[in-house]
Amino acid sequence: MTDARPDPDMLLSRVESELAKEHRGQLRIFFGYAAGVGKTYAMLQAAQRRKAAGVDVVVGYVEPHGRKETELLLAGLEALPFREVPYRDLKLREFDLDAALVRKPQLILVDELAHTNAEGLRHAKRWQDVEELLAADIDVYTTVNVQHIESLNDVIAQITGIEVHETVPDDVFDRADEIELIDITPEQLVERLRAGKVYLPEQAQRAIQSFFQRANLVALREISLRRSADRVGADVQTERNIRGERKTWPTTDRLLVCVSPSPQSAKLIRTARRMASALHADWIAVHVETAQDLPTKAQHQLVNNLRLAEQLGAETVTLTGNNAADEIVTYARDRNVTKIIAGKTDFPRWHSFLFGSFLDSLLRLSGDIDVYVIRGMGEAPTVKAPPPTRSFNWQPYGWATLIVAICTALGAGMYWLQFAEANIAMILLLGVVLSAAWFGRWPGIYASVVSVLVFDFCFVPPRWTFAVSDAQYLITFSVMLGISVGISALTAQIRGQVLTARQQQRRAETLYRLSKQLAAVSGSDFLVTLAAAQVGELFHGEVAVYLHDQHRELQLRVGQNTELARHANSLGVAQWVVANDQPAGAGTETLPQTGGIFVPLIGTQSTLGVLAVRPQDQDLLQLPGQRQMLEACAGQLALALERDQLSLEASQVLLQAETERLRSSLLSSVSHDLRTPLSCIAGASSTLLQSTSPTEHSRRELLQSIYDESHRMSRLVDNLLEMTKIEAAGLQVHRQWEVVEEIIGAALHRLDSALAARTITTSVPPELPMIEMDGLLIEQVLVNLLDNAIKYTPPDSPLEINVSHSAGWLSISVADHGVGIAAGDERLIFEKFYRAGSPDSRAQQRGSGLGLAICKAIVETHGGEIHAHNRPGGGACFTFTLPASKEPPTASESKSPQAAGLV
Repeated sequence: MTDARPDPDMLLSRVESELAKEHRGQLRIFFGYAAGVGKTYAMLQAAQRRKAAGVDVVVGYVEPHGRKETELLLAGLEALPFREVPYRDLKLREFDLDAALVRKPQLILVDELAHTNAEGLRHAKRWQDVEELLAADIDVYTTVNVQHIESLNDVIAQITGIEVHETVPDDVFDRADEIELIDITPEQLVERLRAGKVYLPEQAQRAIQSFFQRANLVALREISLRRSADRVGADVQTERNIRGERKTWPTTDRLLVCVSPSPQSAKLIRTARRMASALHADWIAVHVETAQDLPTKAQHQLVNNLRLAEQLGAETVTLTGNNAADEIVTYARDRNVTKIIAGKTDFPRWHSFLFGSFLDSLLRLSGDIDVYVIRGMGEAPTVKAPPPTRSFNWQPYGWATLIVAICTALGAGMYWLQFAEANIAMILLLGVVLSAAWFGRWPGIYASVVSVLVFDFCFVPPRWTFAVSDAQYLITFSVMLGISVGISALTAQIRGQVLTARQQQRRAETLYRLSKQLAAVSGSDFLVTLAAAQVGELFHGEVAVYLHDQHRELQLRVGQNTELARHANSLGVAQWVVANDQPAGAGTETLPQTGGIFVPLIGTQSTLGVLAVRPQDQDLLQLPGQRQMLEACAGQLALALERDQLSLEASQVLLQAETERLRSSLLSSVSHDLRTPLSCIAGASSTLLQSTSPTEHSRRELLQSIYDESHRMSRLVDNLLEMTKIEAAGLQVHRQWEVVEEIIGAALHRLDSALAARTITTSVPPELPMIEMDGLLIEQVLVNLLDNAIKYTPPDSPLEINVSHSAGWLSISVADHGVGIAAGDERLIFEKFYRAGSPDSRAQQRGSGLGLAICKAIVETHGGEIHAHNRPGGGACFTFTLPASKEPPTASESKSPQAAGLV
């Protein structure tokens, strides 16, 4: 009995979709096949009706194109002002997304969904603006032409010879809540063009001679109608699945052709292709895989039939089940198939009476689906003919005989204990059930016949003869034989279902395990190695993987030592597979002598390589299920490789973007920071050269300015070199036992002239031990902190340096009495090229944004930390800590080569 309940997955998806739409705007797209069909006009008419109904409607962006009808419909609608964006010598008018979000109407009109925004706006495409509006719970009306749909772009370019670069992703179009097709005839559109209702007269004449040729318009109109029909068809299918509808809704024709391992199926497939073409319908080729073992020739014929259907444009599907007719009808109802095409079998009537007829079952179950029966070519099917070399397997019948003998022995004991004959019959029936369950239908039927004969011979009087004393036993034998055969057939069918379920479970588990393992690793080498191991284990054979190198040449990446890869034609077969996107090798009609099967690794954008397999049992390649499993594994590997490739490309793009940002920041920072001291030096030098008799005071001032600015440039260059060294190879820390007071003194000495007008207060504990550090690097930290304080504080304000030592840590802080750090900048100031805001613009301009970043890198390389905070009394305090848990060496140890750092 067919389950007519709604699909729970579809119901869940529908509920989730409805919940998501509760806080999301509705998107309505006015869709047409070309400019001028009336999309904007229809959108404005709908907007006027909504406004009349009391809806808050705002025009976000509508391009009237000088059309009076459009301008009249705009009257009375509130319009947001355009956002003007400078572009070269022009000012472009763009949709103001921020103004729309602030205004937040119930409904907003945004024309030309595929439009590319000007540089500098938040989004690159207008459809991204619309997505943000929808996320803000604002309904949107918009317009789209068919040539702007991403998946149709290249098709339309091939027809019209004009490539459109502004496109909308199919997903955006498909997720629209409503699609309204605006359609007029090509003649009406051309008439509108000539009347100047679309473009200016000169532009209209050029358009009619190029894009708006009648042949182009007819083709575009057909494509737009089909795209709209596809959208409606998808909505119909969704509604059917949600409602659990089993009846076919013949909104459009869809054909299903039944494919078997018979040579007659080729004619059936070609007939279905002709019918689908005549009806302009989609068609599906379906084969039902049962528990029945097919001979090798039939398996090969089935593969060829399915491949033929695929080549002719069908969607090929393999189902699994015991009742082929029931599986096909169930699948047909799920896919809303309107016509089923099946072939007429050549079996005699008695065969259909005993074993059932596929066609009779199909006609009985089809209900409201039309069934077309196609006559074959007149030759008998070869599926049932066993291969000539195949010998009969007596083993299951021997085991069935043994089971009947054991049951007979048990029956003899029960007969001796004077049990009723019905109880003995039950024991023999148990033997029949076990034989059918363990060995299949025909051993079960054999056990049924033998059990009836044994029951008659051993337990029915007169015993030890097949004669029957009472005619009633004949009825008993007949019923017993019928029950035995029925139970045997049902048990064998259940056994087949169990085997089929196990096979499906094994396939699902294999694909799940493969996809899970591929998702857990990255890198093409790891991915192909893992996949090759899994596929080799699954097919018990050799595996080779070919991938493109950086020059787009196929290279063997896995399986270098296999016979498959060493075959003379292997690389040539792999190249053919990539070029044609079709399998080749054993089990196919292309280069079958290769010894293995080569399957393309087809990604969403291109073919990435080839997966080659050479199983120990070559007959596996003939089984459709095994072929599908191999292709599924190849698909999983292709998706994993594409994911890894896209991840690598994304990382490279991010790296390039970061590099470009750093380059721009560096040029911006360095150009200004070098220009300022160079200008001062040039000005002071020019004054000295032009002055005929400068006073000693002015001369010394100018020379001091030149000296100070040159030192400033020197510090900037030092910082740049230090940061380059950090970025390129990391810091090399040379730890030695240092005296902290000497490090502080060296830093103050380097800034002697800059600190001349300031009061410097230092606080160092008298018992502070020597600390293991890189003295030169820590000196650079202090220099940068002091230089930062000089830039951001008044020229005569004091500075404080405080040192403390506790709990195995050394803490050094530099405090000033300036304006402090802006809220939120405490962490940002340690980033490269970041300049903290300051009311002193001069101080802000003099910072390069590198000094504190260098401090952070040096301190963290030492295993310490650095942070900044504002002092309660005003000013900023920068504190860094260094590990100081080690005891300094004694006098004798300090004289050793190791303590001196010489070895």
